[in-house]
Amino acid sequence: MTAATIGHASKPKSKRASSLWAENLSSFWFLLPIIIIFFILTVVPLAQSFFYSLTDYDGYSENFGFVAFSNYAAIFKDPSLLSALGFTLLYAFGTTLLVTCFAIPLAVTLNKAMWGRSFARSLFFFLGVPAQAIIGLIWQYIFSPLGSGVMNKVIAVFGIPNIPWLADDNWARFCVIFVAVWMQVGWHATLYLAYLQTIPADLYEQARVDGANSRQQFFHITLPQLIPGIVVSMFLLMTGGLKIYDLPYTLTGGGPGYATNTLSQAIILKGIGQSQYGLGSALSVCFTIACILVIAAQTGIANAVEKRFQ
Repeated sequence: MTAATIGHASKPKSKRASSLWAENLSSFWFLLPIIIIFFILTVVPLAQSFFYSLTDYDGYSENFGFVAFSNYAAIFKDPSLLSALGFTLLYAFGTTLLVTCFAIPLAVTLNKAMWGRSFARSLFFFLGVPAQAIIGLIWQYIFSPLGSGVMNKVIAVFGIPNIPWLADDNWARFCVIFVAVWMQVGWHATLYLAYLQTIPADLYEQARVDGANSRQQFFHITLPQLIPGIVVSMFLLMTGGLKIYDLPYTLTGGGPGYATNTLSQAIILKGIGQSQYGLGSALSVCFTIACILVIAAQTGIANAVEKRFQ
Protein backbone atom coordinates (compact mmCIF):
# COMPACT_ATOMS: atom_id res chain seq x y z
CA MET A 1 0.00 0.00 0.00
CA THR A 2 1.46 3.33 -1.07
CA ALA A 3 1.67 6.48 1.07
CA ALA A 4 -0.96 8.15 -1.11
CA THR A 5 -3.37 5.28 -0.48
CA ILE A 6 -2.77 5.52 3.28
CA GLY A 7 -3.35 9.28 3.15
CA HIS A 8 -6.66 8.85 1.34
CA ALA A 9 -7.77 6.19 3.85
CA SER A 10 -6.92 8.32 6.87
CA LYS A 11 -8.85 11.38 5.64
CA PRO A 12 -12.30 9.72 5.75
CA LYS A 13 -11.53 8.39 9.25
CA SER A 14 -10.55 11.83 10.49
CA LYS A 15 -13.67 13.34 8.91
CA ARG A 16 -15.88 10.72 10.58
CA ALA A 17 -14.19 11.32 13.92
CA SER A 18 -14.61 15.08 13.68
CA SER A 19 -18.23 14.67 12.58
CA LEU A 20 -18.93 12.34 15.52
CA TRP A 21 -17.25 14.77 17.92
CA ALA A 22 -19.32 17.68 16.59
CA GLU A 23 -22.52 15.61 16.92
CA ASN A 24 -21.72 14.70 20.51
CA LEU A 25 -20.91 18.33 21.28
CA SER A 26 -24.23 19.52 19.86
CA SER A 27 -26.05 16.84 21.89
CA PHE A 28 -24.24 18.00 25.01
CA TRP A 29 -25.41 21.59 24.52
CA PHE A 30 -28.99 20.36 24.15
CA LEU A 31 -28.69 18.33 27.36
CA LEU A 32 -26.85 20.99 29.33
CA PRO A 33 -30.00 22.87 30.53
CA ILE A 34 -31.52 19.57 31.71
CA ILE A 35 -28.29 18.64 33.49
CA ILE A 36 -28.18 22.01 35.23
CA ILE A 37 -31.84 21.76 36.34
CA PHE A 38 -31.32 18.19 37.56
CA PHE A 39 -28.22 19.25 39.50
CA ILE A 40 -29.96 22.22 41.14
CA LEU A 41 -33.26 20.51 41.94
CA THR A 42 -32.02 17.00 42.77
CA VAL A 43 -28.30 16.69 43.47
CA VAL A 44 -27.95 19.82 45.61
CA PRO A 45 -31.00 19.07 47.83
CA LEU A 46 -29.82 15.48 48.30
CA ALA A 47 -26.37 16.68 49.32
CA GLN A 48 -27.91 19.18 51.75
CA SER A 49 -30.14 16.48 53.23
CA PHE A 50 -27.18 14.18 53.76
CA PHE A 51 -25.24 17.02 55.43
CA TYR A 52 -28.09 17.88 57.81
CA SER A 53 -28.67 14.18 58.55
CA LEU A 54 -25.30 14.20 60.31
CA THR A 55 -26.32 17.09 62.59
CA ASP A 56 -28.85 17.89 65.31
CA TYR A 57 -30.26 20.78 63.26
CA ASP A 58 -33.82 21.68 64.27
CA GLY A 59 -34.71 23.63 61.14
CA TYR A 60 -34.77 27.02 62.88
CA SER A 61 -31.64 27.71 64.90
CA GLU A 62 -28.40 28.63 63.16
CA ASN A 63 -26.42 26.80 65.84
CA PHE A 64 -26.20 23.05 65.43
CA GLY A 65 -23.64 20.34 66.07
CA PHE A 66 -22.52 17.21 64.29
CA VAL A 67 -23.81 13.93 65.68
CA ALA A 68 -22.30 11.64 63.02
CA PHE A 69 -24.64 8.71 62.31
CA SER A 70 -26.70 8.96 65.49
CA ASN A 71 -29.78 9.98 63.53
CA TYR A 72 -29.50 6.89 61.36
CA ALA A 73 -29.21 4.67 64.43
CA ALA A 74 -32.28 6.35 65.94
CA ILE A 75 -34.36 5.46 62.87
CA PHE A 76 -34.08 1.73 63.56
CA LYS A 77 -34.91 2.22 67.26
CA ASP A 78 -38.09 4.24 66.71
CA PRO A 79 -41.19 1.97 66.50
CA SER A 80 -43.19 4.64 64.66
CA LEU A 81 -40.58 4.89 61.91
CA LEU A 82 -40.29 1.13 61.56
CA SER A 83 -44.08 0.95 61.33
CA ALA A 84 -44.05 3.63 58.63
CA LEU A 85 -41.41 1.69 56.69
CA GLY A 86 -43.38 -1.54 56.93
CA PHE A 87 -46.68 -0.04 55.84
CA THR A 88 -45.08 1.89 52.96
CA LEU A 89 -43.55 -1.31 51.58
CA LEU A 90 -46.82 -3.19 52.13
CA TYR A 91 -48.75 -0.46 50.34
CA ALA A 92 -46.30 -0.20 47.42
CA PHE A 93 -46.03 -3.93 46.73
CA GLY A 94 -49.66 -4.69 47.59
CA THR A 95 -51.19 -2.05 45.33
CA THR A 96 -48.77 -2.88 42.51
CA LEU A 97 -49.69 -6.56 42.49
CA LEU A 98 -53.43 -6.10 43.04
CA VAL A 99 -53.87 -3.31 40.48
CA THR A 100 -51.94 -5.34 37.90
CA CYS A 101 -54.03 -8.47 38.57
CA PHE A 102 -57.32 -6.56 38.24
CA ALA A 103 -56.38 -4.08 35.50
CA ILE A 104 -55.30 -6.61 32.87
CA PRO A 105 -58.56 -8.66 32.88
CA LEU A 106 -60.55 -5.42 32.98
CA ALA A 107 -58.65 -4.08 29.96
CA VAL A 108 -59.21 -7.34 28.06
CA THR A 109 -62.94 -7.12 28.83
CA LEU A 110 -63.19 -3.47 27.80
CA ASN A 111 -61.35 -4.27 24.57
CA LYS A 112 -64.16 -6.58 23.42
CA ALA A 113 -67.05 -5.36 21.29
CA MET A 114 -70.06 -4.83 23.55
CA TRP A 115 -72.89 -2.39 24.18
CA GLY A 116 -71.85 0.69 26.19
CA ARG A 117 -68.14 -0.01 25.84
CA SER A 118 -67.16 3.65 25.48
CA PHE A 119 -69.19 4.62 28.55
CA ALA A 120 -67.63 1.81 30.60
CA ARG A 121 -64.13 2.88 29.56
CA SER A 122 -64.81 6.47 30.56
CA LEU A 123 -66.39 5.43 33.86
CA PHE A 124 -63.43 3.32 34.98
CA PHE A 125 -60.93 5.93 33.81
CA PHE A 126 -62.57 8.83 35.65
CA LEU A 127 -62.56 6.94 38.96
CA GLY A 128 -58.93 7.95 39.32
CA VAL A 129 -59.23 11.51 38.06
CA PRO A 130 -60.16 13.26 41.37
CA ALA A 131 -57.28 14.10 43.70
CA GLN A 132 -56.32 11.39 46.16
CA ALA A 133 -56.98 13.74 49.07
CA ILE A 134 -60.60 14.20 47.94
CA ILE A 135 -61.07 10.46 47.43
CA GLY A 136 -59.61 9.84 50.89
CA LEU A 137 -62.11 12.20 52.50
CA ILE A 138 -65.04 10.59 50.68
CA TRP A 139 -64.03 7.08 51.66
CA GLN A 140 -63.38 8.23 55.23
CA TYR A 141 -67.12 8.84 55.51
CA ILE A 142 -67.92 5.53 53.81
CA PHE A 143 -65.59 3.53 56.08
CA SER A 144 -66.47 5.40 59.26
CA PRO A 145 -66.30 2.93 62.21
CA LEU A 146 -69.40 4.55 63.72
CA GLY A 147 -72.90 3.33 63.06
CA SER A 148 -73.46 6.32 60.79
CA GLY A 149 -70.82 5.08 58.33
CA VAL A 150 -72.12 4.01 54.93
CA MET A 151 -70.57 0.53 55.03
CA ASN A 152 -71.80 -0.15 58.56
CA LYS A 153 -75.30 0.92 57.54
CA VAL A 154 -75.19 -1.47 54.59
CA ILE A 155 -74.01 -4.48 56.59
CA ALA A 156 -76.50 -3.66 59.37
CA VAL A 157 -79.27 -4.53 56.91
CA PHE A 158 -77.95 -8.12 56.91
CA GLY A 159 -77.67 -8.22 60.70
CA ILE A 160 -73.89 -7.84 60.78
CA PRO A 161 -72.57 -5.75 63.70
CA ASN A 162 -70.51 -2.63 63.11
CA ILE A 163 -66.97 -3.22 61.89
CA PRO A 164 -64.20 -0.89 63.16
CA TRP A 165 -63.00 -0.13 59.64
CA LEU A 166 -60.63 2.75 60.43
CA ALA A 167 -60.31 2.09 64.18
CA ASP A 168 -58.52 -1.26 63.92
CA ASP A 169 -54.92 -1.64 62.68
CA ASN A 170 -55.53 -4.44 60.19
CA TRP A 171 -58.87 -3.09 58.96
CA ALA A 172 -57.34 0.38 58.48
CA ARG A 173 -54.49 -1.04 56.37
CA PHE A 174 -57.01 -3.02 54.34
CA CYS A 175 -59.15 0.09 53.75
CA VAL A 176 -56.22 2.20 52.55
CA ILE A 177 -55.03 -0.46 50.10
CA PHE A 178 -58.60 -1.19 48.95
CA VAL A 179 -59.27 2.47 48.14
CA ALA A 180 -55.92 2.79 46.36
CA VAL A 181 -56.66 -0.26 44.19
CA TRP A 182 -60.23 0.90 43.49
CA MET A 183 -58.91 4.30 42.44
CA GLN A 184 -56.06 3.12 40.18
CA VAL A 185 -57.44 0.02 38.45
CA GLY A 186 -59.38 1.98 35.84
CA TRP A 187 -56.49 4.25 34.90
CA HIS A 188 -54.06 1.37 34.46
CA ALA A 189 -56.68 -0.65 32.59
CA THR A 190 -56.81 2.25 30.13
CA LEU A 191 -53.03 2.03 29.81
CA TYR A 192 -53.23 -1.70 29.06
CA LEU A 193 -56.09 -1.04 26.66
CA ALA A 194 -53.80 1.15 24.57
CA TYR A 195 -51.28 -1.69 24.34
CA LEU A 196 -54.00 -4.24 23.54
CA GLN A 197 -55.09 -2.23 20.52
CA THR A 198 -51.58 -2.46 19.06
CA ILE A 199 -51.61 -6.30 19.00
CA PRO A 200 -52.14 -7.49 15.40
CA ALA A 201 -55.48 -9.23 14.89
CA ASP A 202 -53.73 -11.75 12.60
CA LEU A 203 -52.15 -13.39 15.65
CA TYR A 204 -55.55 -14.23 17.12
CA GLU A 205 -56.94 -15.39 13.78
CA GLN A 206 -54.01 -17.75 13.29
CA ALA A 207 -54.38 -19.03 16.86
CA ARG A 208 -58.10 -19.75 16.30
CA VAL A 209 -57.26 -21.60 13.10
CA ASP A 210 -54.78 -23.71 15.06
CA GLY A 211 -57.50 -24.52 17.61
CA ALA A 212 -56.38 -22.32 20.52
CA ASN A 213 -59.11 -21.44 23.01
CA SER A 214 -59.54 -18.09 24.78
CA ARG A 215 -57.35 -19.04 27.74
CA GLN A 216 -54.52 -20.21 25.49
CA GLN A 217 -54.77 -17.04 23.39
CA PHE A 218 -54.54 -14.91 26.54
CA PHE A 219 -51.47 -16.64 27.97
CA HIS A 220 -49.60 -17.18 24.69
CA ILE A 221 -50.51 -14.01 22.76
CA THR A 222 -52.09 -11.30 24.90
CA LEU A 223 -49.93 -11.56 28.01
CA PRO A 224 -46.54 -11.69 26.21
CA GLN A 225 -47.56 -8.76 24.01
CA LEU A 226 -48.51 -6.79 27.16
CA ILE A 227 -45.08 -7.16 28.81
CA PRO A 228 -43.95 -3.59 27.85
CA GLY A 229 -47.20 -2.20 29.23
CA ILE A 230 -46.86 -4.24 32.42
CA VAL A 231 -43.35 -2.88 32.93
CA VAL A 232 -44.53 0.72 32.54
CA SER A 233 -47.60 0.21 34.72
CA MET A 234 -45.74 -1.53 37.55
CA PHE A 235 -43.00 1.10 37.47
CA LEU A 236 -45.58 3.88 37.89
CA LEU A 237 -47.39 1.97 40.63
CA MET A 238 -44.23 1.18 42.57
CA THR A 239 -42.80 4.69 42.45
CA GLY A 240 -46.17 6.19 43.34
CA GLY A 241 -46.65 3.69 46.16
CA LEU A 242 -43.29 4.40 47.77
CA LYS A 243 -43.92 8.14 47.96
CA ILE A 244 -47.62 7.95 48.90
CA TYR A 245 -48.78 10.55 51.38
CA ASP A 246 -52.15 12.20 50.69
CA LEU A 247 -54.48 9.18 50.51
CA PRO A 248 -53.53 7.55 53.87
CA TYR A 249 -53.27 10.96 55.52
CA THR A 250 -56.79 12.05 54.58
CA LEU A 251 -58.34 8.60 55.02
CA THR A 252 -56.85 7.57 58.37
CA GLY A 253 -54.45 10.35 59.40
CA GLY A 254 -51.78 7.67 59.72
CA GLY A 255 -53.72 5.88 62.43
CA PRO A 256 -54.89 4.17 64.40
CA GLY A 257 -51.64 4.81 66.20
CA TYR A 258 -48.98 4.47 63.50
CA ALA A 259 -50.65 1.59 61.65
CA THR A 260 -51.06 3.44 58.34
CA ASN A 261 -48.29 5.97 58.77
CA THR A 262 -46.09 6.29 55.66
CA LEU A 263 -42.45 7.28 55.25
CA SER A 264 -43.40 10.54 53.53
CA GLN A 265 -45.67 11.42 56.43
CA ALA A 266 -43.02 10.43 58.96
CA ILE A 267 -40.42 12.63 57.27
CA ILE A 268 -42.75 15.64 57.42
CA LEU A 269 -43.79 14.87 61.00
CA LYS A 270 -40.26 14.43 62.30
CA GLY A 271 -38.57 17.14 60.25
CA ILE A 272 -41.20 19.89 60.44
CA GLY A 273 -43.85 18.95 62.99
CA GLN A 274 -41.40 17.94 65.73
CA SER A 275 -38.48 20.20 64.66
CA GLN A 276 -36.12 17.23 64.27
CA TYR A 277 -34.73 18.32 60.94
CA GLY A 278 -31.60 16.19 61.28
CA LEU A 279 -33.62 13.04 61.96
CA GLY A 280 -36.03 13.87 59.17
CA SER A 281 -33.11 14.35 56.77
CA ALA A 282 -31.61 11.01 57.78
CA LEU A 283 -34.95 9.35 57.17
CA SER A 284 -35.24 11.00 53.75
CA VAL A 285 -31.75 9.79 52.80
CA CYS A 286 -32.64 6.22 53.82
CA PHE A 287 -35.90 6.56 51.94
CA THR A 288 -34.08 7.69 48.79
CA ILE A 289 -31.63 4.78 48.99
CA ALA A 290 -34.49 2.32 49.52
CA CYS A 291 -36.34 3.72 46.49
CA ILE A 292 -33.22 3.42 44.33
CA LEU A 293 -32.71 -0.20 45.38
CA VAL A 294 -36.35 -1.15 44.81
CA ILE A 295 -36.53 0.56 41.42
CA ALA A 296 -33.18 -0.94 40.36
CA ALA A 297 -34.41 -4.42 41.31
CA GLN A 298 -37.69 -3.85 39.50
CA THR A 299 -35.88 -2.61 36.38
CA GLY A 300 -33.57 -5.64 36.39
CA ILE A 301 -36.48 -8.06 36.73
CA ALA A 302 -38.41 -6.22 34.00
CA ASN A 303 -35.45 -6.41 31.60
CA ALA A 304 -35.06 -10.13 32.29
CA VAL A 305 -38.75 -10.75 31.65
CA GLU A 306 -38.72 -8.71 28.43
CA LYS A 307 -35.73 -10.69 27.15
CA ARG A 308 -37.50 -13.92 28.06
CA PHE A 309 -40.54 -13.06 25.91
CA GLN A 310 -38.69 -11.50 23.00
